Amino acid sequence: MRLIRGLTNLKMLSRQVDSPLANGCVATIGNFDGVHVGHQTIIDQVKNKASALGLPSVVMLFEPQPREFFQGMEAPPRLTGFRQKFEALVAAGIDIVLCIKFDGTFRSYSGMGFIDDVLIDGLAVRHLVVGDDFRFGCDRAGDFALLEKVGKSAGFSVENTRTVTVAGERISSTRIRNLLLDNKLAQAESLLGRPYHIRGRVVYGRQLGRRIGSPTANILLDKMPALRGVYVVGVTLEGGEKQDGIANIGLRPTVDGKQPALEVHLFDFTGTLYGQRIDVVFRRGLRDEEKFESIDALKAQIARDFDAARIWLAEHSGYSNTDPN
Repeated sequence: MRLIRGLTNLKMLSRQVDSPLANGCVATIGNFDGVHVGHQTIIDQVKNKASALGLPSVVMLFEPQPREFFQGMEAPPRLTGFRQKFEALVAAGIDIVLCIKFDGTFRSYSGMGFIDDVLIDGLAVRHLVVGDDFRFGCDRAGDFALLEKVGKSAGFSVENTRTVTVAGERISSTRIRNLLLDNKLAQAESLLGRPYHIRGRVVYGRQLGRRIGSPTANILLDKMPALRGVYVVGVTLEGGEKQDGIANIGLRPTVDGKQPALEVHLFDFTGTLYGQRIDVVFRRGLRDEEKFESIDALKAQIARDFDAARIWLAEHSGYSNTDPN
C-alpha cells in the first residue's frame, strides 16, 4: 500500500522511471467516509478490473472533505477520520491511496483541467469507476458523460459504480450517520459491515476524571463525531487485550463545550494508556450528552452510568458487539 499526499507528490511520482503508475492504473474517486458495504463493493470493482489489466488499484479522496471545505462546522459529522479511513482501505486491499488537499486552489480546477492534470498527467488512468451522478470542476461541467467522451480519445474507459441497497434503500454514509444519531447501532453495523468503532491515540487530558474518581482515557477528535452521548463500549488495547467500559463522546458541555473528544473509562483497569492507540467499539447507547449544573451533579450521574453499564454487561455476557435491539 502506498499513500500519495497532494498533487505535487503525484506529479513527482509520475515522472519517475520506476513509478507504480508508469503503465497507468484503475481508479475511483470519493469521500469513502466509513468505508461501508457500498464502498466495499466499489473497491471490489476497482480491484477486479485492476487485476484483469495487471495495474495498481487507486482510491482518490479528499482532506478536508468537500462539504467540510464549503460548510465548515455546519458540515455533516464524520464517520471516520483520515487515518482510520486509510487503514480500512489498506485492509480492503487497495494498492494506492491518493489524498488531495481540497482548498481554494483545487476547487478552482475546471472539469477539463481536472481530467488533464489529475487523471491523465498524474494518474495515467486506464479505467475509472465513478457514479453516473458524479460531478466535478468549479464550472460543474465535469460529469460522467464528459469522462466517457474524453476517455475515448485519451485511452481510458469509465464504469458506473454498482448500487448496493438494504431494505430497498441505497447504502450511504448519510444513511449510516442518521442511524448512529438515532442510536440504531445494529442497523448501522449491517450497513458498515462491522460494528461502529473509533480508533485513536490516548492523550493527556485535564485530569478532571481522575479528580472526581473516574479516570478516563482521552482521545481528541479533529471533527465532530457521528455519535453524541454516553455508551457502553468494548475496547481493544494496543497489545490486543480487550476491556469493557463506558464512554462519553461529544463536546463535554459541563467541562468546556469546545473541543470534541472521546473519553473512555475502562472497568477494572489500573494501568496507564497514554500514547497507546486504542480501538473503541460502541455497543449500547445509555443517554444523551447533557450539561450538568455542577461537577458534583456530573459525578453522581457518572456513578449511575457505571451501574447501568455493568447491569447491561452482566445481562449480555458473551456479547458480540451487536446491539440486539
